[in-house]
Amino acid sequence: MANSFSKEERVAFENILEGFHDALVLSRNVGIYTTDQVMMERTNDVIWRPMPYISTSIDAAPGTDIAADYKNFTQLAVPSTIGFSKAVPFTMNALELRDALQEDRLGAAAKNKLASDINVAIMNTAALQGTLVVKRTAAASGYDDVAQADAIMNEQGVPDYERTLALSSRDYNGMANDLSKASRSFGNEKSDSAYERSRVGMVAGFETLKLDYANRITAAAGGGAITIDTQNAATNYLVPAATQAVTGGTTNVDNRYQTVTVSSTTNVAAGDAFTIAGVEAVHHITKQSTGQLKTFRVISVTNGTTMVISPGIISNQVASDASAQYQNCIVTPAAAAAIVFLNTTTAYANPFWQRDALELLPGRYAVPSDAGTAVMRGTTDNGIELVMQKFYDINTMTTKYRCDTLFGVVNKQPEMSGIMLFGQV
Repeated sequence: MANSFSKEERVAFENILEGFHDALVLSRNVGIYTTDQVMMERTNDVIWRPMPYISTSIDAAPGTDIAADYKNFTQLAVPSTIGFSKAVPFTMNALELRDALQEDRLGAAAKNKLASDINVAIMNTAALQGTLVVKRTAAASGYDDVAQADAIMNEQGVPDYERTLALSSRDYNGMANDLSKASRSFGNEKSDSAYERSRVGMVAGFETLKLDYANRITAAAGGGAITIDTQNAATNYLVPAATQAVTGGTTNVDNRYQTVTVSSTTNVAAGDAFTIAGVEAVHHITKQSTGQLKTFRVISVTNGTTMVISPGIISNQVASDASAQYQNCIVTPAAAAAIVFLNTTTAYANPFWQRDALELLPGRYAVPSDAGTAVMRGTTDNGIELVMQKFYDINTMTTKYRCDTLFGVVNKQPEMSGIMLFGQV
């Protein structure tokens, strides 16, 4: 016969679920994609999600024949995986059950840890894969810092709504300190909130969040003599493709990354941010140069001269429909274009993103309710499911508990997300 939950345990679970939802701060600022769990099981929990189309246009005078101007569209997609399976297991004996569960102590700890796991996964995805890099030479001080993130997004055509900036506690408080002084006049809500609660709120189009944990990016150790050949013959550019041929058929291509050859990868590390001389960012729709160097991130180092970067260098140097459609930079070819690292001192990597860039994929466990284990489940407003199970061992008078959640996080468009670094020389 299956165990059944007492009333106290049911109340405890309801409180856990409520607190779990309240703690999912970052998940409220990313997109949610609900999948068919049967289909996900059959595809090894991987689904390819489409990236936004970008169109090109031509000059067509009235009555002009444009028969030769039709272009092919290339649909790009990225693999999204439900790959995070988090659980908090604990046991309680018959004596401990007299009190501890009623006070929700262990349940609250489980809830906090699982919610933290989801927030950390989102933060890591944004901080490690975001390619828009804002380098600030001083400490966080206020509006001017956030305005630079606004500028880099606007220049490259990122939608100007639902933007989020998550700051480490020290950087967030640095901004609050500036706000508490810049418009100091008690009775001013912005100034009062900054002074009384260290609250920054909305700044330069970004909803700001305070992180009690944040990734740190170490100073780049690759040195200042690394170069890359950006000439056409070197083929250090990316031509986007929807699919590629494999034995027996085709498979999708993940165009977020590109393998490039450089003069040396000695001491280069994943996470490093850099620019390339002569490679300027463009507005993704108009294809006009922004006049600013394009920023890139190192995803991994392959060997002594090759590394994987993001985004790819889509320069349309060798013209193609796909390159023209997704062009993200203009290159002035050089045999030895200098790579300049932006993370010059160790600092917090404060992630910022537009909502459509990041996506959370809720998963679901099909836990049987008639196999001798008591099962309770609940789902938050954004689709994240929490499962609580218990099993009693008569031999030891010990009850096993576990709280589980299953989810995935994907950065669909690294060029709509990035990091802000303070204190860089």
